[in-house]
Amino acid sequence: MIYNPISVTELNKYIKGKFEEDEYFANVLVEGEISNYKHHYTGHLYFTLKDENSLIKCIMFKTYTGHLEFEPKDGMKVMILGSVSVFERDGTYQLYAKAMKPMGMVGDLRAAYEELKQKLEKEGLFDSIHKKPIPAYPKVIGVLTSNTGAVIRDIINVSTRRNPNVVIKLFPVPVQGEGAAEKIAKGIELMNEHKLADVLIVARGGGSLEDLWTFNEEVVARAIYASELPVISAVGHETDFTISDFVADLRAPTPSAAAELAVPDIAEVQSKIEGYQNRYKQALIRKVQLMKLRYEKCMQSRVFTQPLQKVNEQYMVIDMKVKTMEHSVLQKLQKEKSNLQRLIMQLDTLSPLKTLARGYGIVYKQGDRVKSITDLKEKDEISIRLQGRRSKSNGHRKK
Repeated sequence: MIYNPISVTELNKYIKGKFEEDEYFANVLVEGEISNYKHHYTGHLYFTLKDENSLIKCIMFKTYTGHLEFEPKDGMKVMILGSVSVFERDGTYQLYAKAMKPMGMVGDLRAAYEELKQKLEKEGLFDSIHKKPIPAYPKVIGVLTSNTGAVIRDIINVSTRRNPNVVIKLFPVPVQGEGAAEKIAKGIELMNEHKLADVLIVARGGGSLEDLWTFNEEVVARAIYASELPVISAVGHETDFTISDFVADLRAPTPSAAAELAVPDIAEVQSKIEGYQNRYKQALIRKVQLMKLRYEKCMQSRVFTQPLQKVNEQYMVIDMKVKTMEHSVLQKLQKEKSNLQRLIMQLDTLSPLKTLARGYGIVYKQGDRVKSITDLKEKDEISIRLQGRRSKSNGHRKK
């Protein structure tokens, strides 16, 4: 069997496509030790992540290095969130890091995070069936975050730009530190109890796993789950995932994105309304034109141009039916008349008067016609009817 060869580039591109098709490679969480670390002048980080038996080449682009809260070093044990893909030029696969945390305390927090996540997931708090829809056109947005800092300013700026008519109600709460989780949970309960908003945004800026830990607390997760008002979780950066994100009705990658998801763009709404108006207007115009054409067609119909034509045609039909009926009656009368004449002739033929006319007579005994000589006996009084009048005779002998 002969195959057509392909180029090395095509082969590497095909292999890269296979990696990208596998969703598992899109988000992997890997832990290991850094070696061959290099901070390139472009801002990108190049290093190798290894354990006792294997290693993998890694790169963190400058886009993500700004979120790092420590300086990576050779020999440091870290946990990396990233994706695996193929670098086509060299034909090598490597880990593209999006976030990186040092091990140690992070390991303990991560274990607690996974334990609580599995617990709540088993209880069904993450199930999509419990997710409430975000209202399309909310009038009041409730925000639970710190009253200082960039988060509330970003939410206000984005919301005001998209729809200046939307009201922002801030419920100031601490977003980290002791007691912060309880205060956030209480704030959610109060917003629900007094129905202070149409939708809630629980938000804070980026930070380390420790900084975001308040939103991994069980009390916050259960308060979000119990909320009758839909909740949008906007905690940390795009690569940060907290328990609140899984429980909330909708996760936003950033607080600004949460405002965009909660507040409809009034310009887009107006554009849609104008589009609907134009469509309805055009539809109405077409409808009027169609009705006009139907009206003109109807007016050209014989029903309107010659309204009595149908009546006259029915008159003709009636006349024809009357003539048919008259003809049928005449035929019936003629037939019955012929039958009557035939019966009269038959009756006349059978008439006793015809017998008398031929010279015969009819004998009666006490008013009854005598049919045989045996009907008579001596001295019976009989009468004989001839053509003329009846005569009487007494005591004729029986011959």
